[in-house]
Amino acid sequence: MKKTGIAELPLHEGKAPRWLFERMVKLARAITAVIVEEYGTSEFLRRLANPHWFQAFGCVLGFDWHSSGLTTVVMGALKEALSKENLGIVVCGGKGKVSLKTPEEIITHGEKLGLSTSTLSKLVYASRMSAKVDNTAIQAGYPLYHHTFIIAEDGRWAVVQQGMNVEDRTARRYHWLSEKVESFVVEPHTAIVGDTVREKVLDMTARSSEGCRKVSVDLVREHPRKLYRLAKSLRDPRQAALERWVEAKPRKIDILVMPRTINWEAVKRAYEIQPRNYEELLAVEGIGPSTVRGLALISELIFGEPPSWKDPVKYSFAFGGKDGVPFP
Repeated sequence: MKKTGIAELPLHEGKAPRWLFERMVKLARAITAVIVEEYGTSEFLRRLANPHWFQAFGCVLGFDWHSSGLTTVVMGALKEALSKENLGIVVCGGKGKVSLKTPEEIITHGEKLGLSTSTLSKLVYASRMSAKVDNTAIQAGYPLYHHTFIIAEDGRWAVVQQGMNVEDRTARRYHWLSEKVESFVVEPHTAIVGDTVREKVLDMTARSSEGCRKVSVDLVREHPRKLYRLAKSLRDPRQAALERWVEAKPRKIDILVMPRTINWEAVKRAYEIQPRNYEELLAVEGIGPSTVRGLALISELIFGEPPSWKDPVKYSFAFGGKDGVPFP
């Protein structure tokens, strides 16, 4: 049975001291060199895509095992380490605004690795879609703030990215591996470690969401006027049967609430493009969380094709940290 996954970590303020970060860079470079020499670049990507190994890697480098900062600092140290050593692997992207430079860095580093123009185009697409999926197709209240895209000299790739929940101050980490991705929108992640399970999570990547994905595509392939009427009908407060779905003042994060705003320009763009499948729909510029959620709710309430509302988290930590999180 294929594992899919996420790691949830508490947010800690501050940053790694420079003396520690410099040591992390040196050790990360040495560990990577040994693994690549013994097992090859593909094996190193596989290990980064395994959250258990990744967590252990962070501990070895000297960072607090369960801090959200482990993700950002470890990937920052690895990026710097590999930029100074020709090991056939490069790290693109990073935290905050640095993540926006990922496509540019993929082109720059990919050319140095000798990758073709067509391969680079596919890599940029993979980076964009992995972020779009975890920001939009899976809605658990963790918008991304960190995205790193790791490329090997043979064109294979891995993704380590993280989202933040500002309400309970936890972070959630997503791992991807190119050789495991059969579809960007059908359970594309490689593994999971988590400390909590959300009661309701909109997971449009679940296999059980296939019917909902198809209805969502059918909806945007018809004229936007029809979708507008359907969305408006679900907001009608006179529909007593829909009271649990529609609120006058939705909470900050409530995936069961019909969104008040849908990007109708994006819906119009999707209608003009006529996407053939859900991946093409998700790739349309402007199709964001609200639009995806609105389509999913219409699919369930009107057409009887519900999405998965089950959190895809599979595993949890058995032991805790020095601050009692998640256990003493």
